Amino acid sequence: MRPDASHDAALAARIEELDWTGIARNLEAHGYATTAPLLDPAACDALADLYGRNRFRSRVIMARHGFGKGEYQYFAEPLPPAVATLRRAFYPHLAPIARAWSAPLGLDTPFPDDLEGFRQLCRAAGQSKPTPLLLRYGEGDYNCLHQDLYGAVVFPLQLTVLLSRRRDFDGGEFVLVEQRPRMQSRAEVVPLEQGQAVIFAVRHRPVAGTRGTYRVNLRHGVSRVARGQRYTLGVIFHDAA
Repeated sequence: MRPDASHDAALAARIEELDWTGIARNLEAHGYATTAPLLDPAACDALADLYGRNRFRSRVIMARHGFGKGEYQYFAEPLPPAVATLRRAFYPHLAPIARAWSAPLGLDTPFPDDLEGFRQLCRAAGQSKPTPLLLRYGEGDYNCLHQDLYGAVVFPLQLTVLLSRRRDFDGGEFVLVEQRPRMQSRAEVVPLEQGQAVIFAVRHRPVAGTRGTYRVNLRHGVSRVARGQRYTLGVIFHDAA
């Protein structure tokens, strides 16, 4: 057994023990749900420390593309064990929610029970590049509202884990903005503690209305960091072309 295998097993167990009924309820009601802390401070620091290492397939400087200010990098295969565990262990719990959302959102992807089955669908569509990413923000940095779409195959849910300690930065809050038909946009600021995850809709979520279920558009971003440095881990389930 490799040295960190027990840590991966413990992380998978923590994910298994989450209140999945409550998470599904919050996703239905609000388009997002938060978890208890999943990664301890040492695991968070270890992931953040990877930023300067050769573990990535590409780097994006946000200002060059009008995405905001700051930068992020997409992990290369093989993913770090903790990242792979998060992706693999969350997927089976989110797949039933994705299937329940399929008809209201007009999705025709079957969403298999396990991550590898879903990734096979991605590969068949020409999407083979892993999409988990590590984001770094310094003072004055921010991330514009956006949606993480990389091809025709889209898993409708994703998650972000805060890796930095709250005392190490000010500002830098996770923000969700929801646009309902014929209504003004509604913003949600989601406070997170180190090691805690927020699960949220990638692009749309279904909402029950007086005339049936309709599709609501969501975008997410990060407010300006006023002080310090902020690292986060993004876990996206569909791969990129």
